[in-house]
Amino acid sequence: MNNELILNLHRIGAVKFGAFKLKSGMVSPIYLDLRILISHPPILRAAAQALAPVLGALRFDRIAAIPYAALPIGTAVALEMNRPLIYPRREKKEYGTGRAIEGEFRAGETAVVIDDVITTGASKIEAIEPLVAAGLVVRDIVVLIDREQRGAAELAERGYTVHAVLKLRQIVQVLKDAAMVSSDEYDAVYAFLGGAR
Repeated sequence: MNNELILNLHRIGAVKFGAFKLKSGMVSPIYLDLRILISHPPILRAAAQALAPVLGALRFDRIAAIPYAALPIGTAVALEMNRPLIYPRREKKEYGTGRAIEGEFRAGETAVVIDDVITTGASKIEAIEPLVAAGLVVRDIVVLIDREQRGAAELAERGYTVHAVLKLRQIVQVLKDAAMVSSDEYDAVYAFLGGAR
């Protein structure tokens, strides 16, 4: 099932090869654009179905999706699992309710954070802070793809466990085995990740 998801992500252009500047400033030979899943409902559903068993093994009261890329994924997972969804706002509302977190929750509940990709842990920490400040307990972070660039290790150092459906090396290997990437593209990604195969 995950191999089919990988092939479909590549087919729709969610996995691209070239030279891409990342948010961190690094230039990467591979780019993951999971925001386009909203335009491909069957693949968005498949992503939610791949995430559901990972989440199902965890104990939590609410799914907390990180804006903006993970909101559609979080919504699809919430529907797939029939579990409530919340999300921390990027900026606190200065009007209406003035909430920093959208959706219903109670202090003391456990929220599992969901995101599309992890590169470094920085954006996850930014999203977790308002959840914890509101009295929610966060222990686990679930992502569709781990870019394998120390993000999970950084979060582990802060006491969080990262669970990933797919890892970048796995994606590149499946695409190479399916003759969907060249040996040069494959080698470039492995060199970028530090060479371990």
